[in-house]
Amino acid sequence: MPQTSSELPDFFARHRALLEQAVAATAARDHWTPYPESPSKSVYGEDAAKHGEAAFEEQLGEYFELAGHPGDARVPAAETSPYGFDLGISYPRVAPDEAVAAALAATGLWRDAGPDTRAGVAAEILARLNAASFEIAHAVQHTTGQAFVMAFQAGGPHAQDRGLEAVAYAWAEQKRHPGTARWSKPQRKGGPLVLDKKFTPVGRGVSLLIACNTFPTWNGYPGLFASLVTGNPVVVKPHPGAVLPLAVTVRIAREVLAEAGFDPNLVILAAEEPGDRNAAVLALHPDVRIIDFTGSTEFGDWLETNARQALVYTEKAGLNTVVLDSTDDYRGLLGNLAFSLALYSGQMCTTPQNLLIPRDGITTDQGPRNADEFAADLAAALDRLLGDPARAAGTLGAIVNDGVRERLEQAATVGRTVRASVPVEHPEHPKAVVRTPLIARLDAEDDRETYTREWFGPVSFVIGTDSTEHSLRILRETVRAHGALTAAVHSTSEMVLDAAELTALDAGVHLSENLTGGVFVNQSAAFSDFHGSAANPAASATLSDPAFVTGRFATLQSRRPAPAEETPDA
Repeated sequence: MPQTSSELPDFFARHRALLEQAVAATAARDHWTPYPESPSKSVYGEDAAKHGEAAFEEQLGEYFELAGHPGDARVPAAETSPYGFDLGISYPRVAPDEAVAAALAATGLWRDAGPDTRAGVAAEILARLNAASFEIAHAVQHTTGQAFVMAFQAGGPHAQDRGLEAVAYAWAEQKRHPGTARWSKPQRKGGPLVLDKKFTPVGRGVSLLIACNTFPTWNGYPGLFASLVTGNPVVVKPHPGAVLPLAVTVRIAREVLAEAGFDPNLVILAAEEPGDRNAAVLALHPDVRIIDFTGSTEFGDWLETNARQALVYTEKAGLNTVVLDSTDDYRGLLGNLAFSLALYSGQMCTTPQNLLIPRDGITTDQGPRNADEFAADLAAALDRLLGDPARAAGTLGAIVNDGVRERLEQAATVGRTVRASVPVEHPEHPKAVVRTPLIARLDAEDDRETYTREWFGPVSFVIGTDSTEHSLRILRETVRAHGALTAAVHSTSEMVLDAAELTALDAGVHLSENLTGGVFVNQSAAFSDFHGSAANPAASATLSDPAFVTGRFATLQSRRPAPAEETPDA
């Protein structure tokens, strides 16, 4: 028998305090998280790691069951772990028209539930995702190539942070206006004009999430939860190489929605085979009104140009840049930058690519270092960081796909290689393709065609410039033209730091200054750091801010004269 409303769980009451804390955290911008990032038994329980690994292993070679999911065919197994084995998992196959129709049919009760109920359900989904962090970590590790600890943190708690951040913004923006109001306008003669008005946030329509291969949950959760909480059903289209992390997510979301009395088809998995064009077909469907995309500039630009019926949020490629002027902690600079280049083999949309330094060099606490000396010192810092194979594997992870390998091979033919990329044997997964970063020496004038294209992966260029002023000019020009998600500067001069900040503002990119410790330019913290910027071509949205959620809904009103017995006397 279906549950009555009194028997349904009140997830909003359960999570209201958390939601209020999350909204406060978006305003405070200090460190805050409800989801611990340490995969510790003392945090997640004695058996959490064992159960999570078992859940992952039990799914290998099997069909991924989603109760009540539309579609009666299967997407055959295609995922291969970068650590050297096939996952062998098949998934439900649903045609684009069928997915959109099922999502639309699920919308009515969800719209009528209101922001509080929707936010409460979303918070419960996140709570259960957090409880499944170990299962998700293994799924992320073996679809993206991230090392396990990074897969746990970035694919689990950090992604959940970003999801909750989107929930907080979506909930707060829908609550900006009251649900009801009485409008009373005085008249010169007779009583006032009195109307009762009702204000209802209404979603735009079906939301399409097109996820990436490298960070399916971290990049996917903001759009998923922002759309869901603003009243929109979501069709989740994973990358064919990284379906499992989002399939687990969809399974948990559907279970919570059903428990709360809603149609689970508010969240649908649209898995596809490699080579299918379902993303493009779905993106042009007239009932798809919101698109969240992370991936290549080419497809992101296509979406922005062609999916005109939808509001399109993209995170694409860019030329992440570091300007080197001077430092009073040269060893710290080198260590920090080396880790930034090596983390997950540079397969992050925030990894620095272009390192701009005057040819004549910079001043440091260890004496002047010209561009060639700096390049050699950075190579040596990478050697120190990655000298132990076990530690190197834990930092580098594995190369995610053939495209990264091909770019790495091509990069060996440009400029002058200062540090070649070399294989590292993984101590636990001998079939894994693990490669160290490549550093090439370029010149700002002679090699512009090379460094003004993105080389996603473990490829970075030390680029000699005329001066720091010239470096800042290149930063401004290249980011304006090609985009970037991060920029950094190292200088002991306040004048240079001020100039770098103005340059970053002109270019529309977030800036990090003098990072030499345990904070790295390619990492960002939810509730404090903004990720991405619609102010340059690398993205059309920021994770997360009010603009990321307000376009996903409209506040519609109804009004009627107040009952006569309630109308004040003249």
